[in-house]
This record gives sequence, C-alpha cells and structure tokens, in this order.
Amino acid sequence: MRWEDFRTSSNVEDRRGIPGGAGGLGIGTIVVLGLIGWALGIDPRLLIGGAEMIANQGGYQQQQGRQGTPQDEMGRFAAAILGNTEDVWGAVLPQQANRPYKPPKLVLFSGATRSGCGAAQSAMGPFYCPLDQTVYIDLSFFQEMQQRFRAGGDFAYAYVIAHEVGHHVENQLDILPRVQARQQEVGTAERNQLSVRVELMADCLAGVWAHHSQQRWQSLEQGDVEEAIAAAEAIGDDRLQKQSQGRVVPDSFTHGSSEQRVRWLMTGLKTGKIQACDTFRASRL
Repeated sequence: MRWEDFRTSSNVEDRRGIPGGAGGLGIGTIVVLGLIGWALGIDPRLLIGGAEMIANQGGYQQQQGRQGTPQDEMGRFAAAILGNTEDVWGAVLPQQANRPYKPPKLVLFSGATRSGCGAAQSAMGPFYCPLDQTVYIDLSFFQEMQQRFRAGGDFAYAYVIAHEVGHHVENQLDILPRVQARQQEVGTAERNQLSVRVELMADCLAGVWAHHSQQRWQSLEQGDVEEAIAAAEAIGDDRLQKQSQGRVVPDSFTHGSSEQRVRWLMTGLKTGKIQACDTFRASRL
C-alpha cells in the first residue's frame, strides 16, 4: 500500500510508554470479566469500565500523551492512515449523507490506558469509544495479526484502523446511539445480532474508504486486497470460536462470520457507497 505520501493526521495522541493506565484492575480480573461478558453477550468493555470506576471510586482520570505525528514508522503509518480517512470521509460524508465530517482522535497506547468508555487493554484489541469519539489501538496488535492470525501487510493493518473509523462514521450518522439504546431493551440473541450488523457495517465502510482512497490517490498495490480479505477471514467469529473452543455458536456472534466480514468489506470496496453498507436493511447478512 502506498501510504507514505498520505497526509498525516494531527489528531493523534501517543501514550505509548506512559505508565499507570490499567486503573488498578489486575489481568486476572480483566480476563474473568471478559469471559463473563462473552458468556452473557455483554460488551466486555462495559464490565471492565464499570469495575474500574468502582475500583477508583468512580473517578475518571484522563491520561495525556504526546500530541501530533509520532516519529517511529508504525506510529507514522497509523497517523497517515488516519489522515487519509479524514480526507476521504471529509469529502464522502457530505456528498453522500449531507453531513459534515468531524474526525475522531486516535490514541496509541502500550499495554493499557484509560478511555472515555473505561479501561483499554491490549487484550481487548483496537476499539472505538463513542463517548469520547476516539479510536484506541496498541500497535502490537499488528504483530499479533501476523503471528496468531497469519494475516499481515500494510493494507490489512490499514483495514483495522479504517474499521474503527467506520464506527465513528456510524456515530456521525446517529446509528450507534440508536443501536445502543435498542440493545438495552432486548435479549442476548437480538443484542448480539445488532452488534453483528454494526460490525459488518463498519467493515463495509472501511471498504468505502479504500475505494475512494484508490480512486483519488491510487493507494492500492498488487496483493493489497488479498491481504485485507485474509485479515477479515481470520477475525471472523466462526473461525475464532473454532480455534478457541473447538465449536461454532452462531447465536453468540458479535462481529460476524468470516464470510460475512469479507463480503461486506468487498461490498464497500466495490461500490464506494455508504448506502450499500446498510446492514440494518439487509434481509440476509
């Protein structure tokens, strides 16, 4: 992927190397809360964040890191991808949805940090917090993609960031608040189904970004699309469940199957249309 010529974003905060982000919760507690969340169909971040607030008597202390473009290659890469999503969505969202685009912030951290949604742990993977409109990522996740999922390459890593930015676009479109409100009213099965639709839409919106980045900057190189497809396949719920527990439980899916993730990513990549990403109207995911 030709990312070196992208404009780097100034909306980056680098907290890597800053201690004290775990909020007092031990890794054992984090793991247990994660398992409970998975079993009950509840976003583990909500449980971890609540436990952290109790542990700290309800206090939320914002960490501050270095502002601006990082100097290391992976940090510059993340800032460049974010900058390119800003340039794409700054044009596409007004054109296709008649809404201005307000870019999210990107926080780089190592190990653990704090977010507006509670504790952020590397084990949780990259995520978007709608409360502070920020994407959080430990860049070591890219190494895990290579080692654990055998899915690597610049475009695969860019897809991960663009997926989280896709959640921000959903937030800008008022989709996330409506879905989260609905999830409080329904049972576990429907709550999980809503989560799957949100995640697949973010996959599709990542494809929309890549479509327009390619059109304007000719950013894709041979093999890039295959890298992203491999990444989407590797993090499908069915494949992850098969690896971790030896069986697949579709009712517990929260992100979608490998086939679904690839299909929706490619839908966005081929069409470049936000409207094509409406997973909530799609009768068949």
